[in-house]
Order: sequence, then structure tokens, then C-alpha cells
Amino acid sequence: MSGTVITVTSGKGGVGKTTTTANLSVALAQLGKRVVAIDADIGLRNLDLVMGLENRIMFDSIDVAEGRCTLNQALVRDQRIGSLYLLPASQARDKADITPAQMALICDRLRESVDFIMIDSPAGIDHGFQTAIAPADRVLIVTTSDVSALRDADTVIGRLERELKRPPGLVINRYNGRLVNNGDMRGIDDVLDILAIDLMGVVPEDELLMLTTDRGTPAVFDSRMNVRRAYINIAKRIMGNNVPLNDYQKPGPFAWLRRIFGRG
Repeated sequence: MSGTVITVTSGKGGVGKTTTTANLSVALAQLGKRVVAIDADIGLRNLDLVMGLENRIMFDSIDVAEGRCTLNQALVRDQRIGSLYLLPASQARDKADITPAQMALICDRLRESVDFIMIDSPAGIDHGFQTAIAPADRVLIVTTSDVSALRDADTVIGRLERELKRPPGLVINRYNGRLVNNGDMRGIDDVLDILAIDLMGVVPEDELLMLTTDRGTPAVFDSRMNVRRAYINIAKRIMGNNVPLNDYQKPGPFAWLRRIFGRG
């Protein structure tokens, strides 16, 4: 077995990168894959909170890199789905305390026993970003469609194309079809014209998504969540399946009624 390393990154904070990493990790595990999610945001460490595993952490990636524990000791198994693990980051250390070579070595050891390694990169393009992309076979850029997020994403894409010699894939987050139809938000085609990379998926706006983050229960675990299907479809595309993109701009079944009452 030789696992695939996928780094999830963004140009700026607040676009849902960590939530995307958590949900794609769960989705891949639900699809029968053995997955390790790695938090590479040293010093901040939020992936454990989003995944609901913060109370079970004993060691972290820097403990592994500096030899204070084994890799298996640091991995936190998700008891809700046995094929999913987390390698947490340290809250007490700095991004510079783990090198790209050390992260690559950790991933090389994990490749032998898992199908996918999902790395949650810090936002931006500093040392932490370099560490997170060092072992990557593929990179996903998560962005919203607002102008500042797109500018930052374009900068990161240029950096990745220079350093990895291949373009990343794109996940458009918090997409609101109603606002697009009203002309208040950029549509999918507009975003693709700006960024010019392959689209891996679109995650629609869902006001309940913040609640899943606060509760440490990724949305993919909840069959009632509207975004669940979007994450699962992206996971299937990561696995190489051809999955059509949902039409998020299609009006809902009661759109005519909302327009009558001024809520369309």
C-alpha cells in the first residue's frame, strides 16, 4: 500500500479550510478508505476541535519528529469510524519547530499503512505552508468567491505551480445559489475564469455547519446536513470517480413562493 498525501490549504483564514479537511477525511473513511488527518497548523491547532478529538490527545507531530513517542502512540483513532485517525499539532510550539523534511518523513511512514493522508495546512505561504506541501502528491485550494479570498487563492496557486510544477484542485466553499442568481455573488464560472484550475467540488452555504464545528461532529456524520453530499462527492472525485457537479444555481421547489413574499 502507498497512501496518497493531499494537502488542503487556502490563501486566507475564514474560508472553511479546516472544516473541509475534517469532512473530507470523514467522507473518505466512510467510503472504506483508511485515512490519517494531520494538523500542520502548529501553535494554533484546530483540527482536533473540529473532529471532536481534543480530549484524547496525548502526543503530537512534534513529539514524533523529536523522538519523544512513536508515530502510533501519537495517532488518535476516531471511535465513530475505525479507519480514521488524527495526528494533532502542538499548541505550545511554533510552525518553525517542524521542518518540511520531518513532515515528509512522517508521511512516508504513514503511506505504508493508509490510503489517504489529509494535511490541514496553515493559511498563507509562510514556513508552515512549506512544511504542509512538502510531502503532498496533490493540493486542494479552498476558497470562497469574495474578491480578497480569490486574490489570496490566486497567489497560492502561482506559488504551488512554481514549486510543485502542477496546478492544485479547487474547492469553492460557502456557495450561495440564491445570491448568485440575484447577481450578488460570483458564480462558479466566474471563479474558474479567475483561478483557472480544475474544480474538485462546490460546498453550498449551510448555516448549520458552524454548529457541527462547535460540537466536534463533522457534517458528513449527519445525513440531514445539506453539505454532506457535497463532501462525499468531492471525496469520490479524489478517489478517481467521475461524479457530476450538483446544480447549485437551480431554484428550489418553492422558489416561486419565496419570490412572491420577497424572500427569493
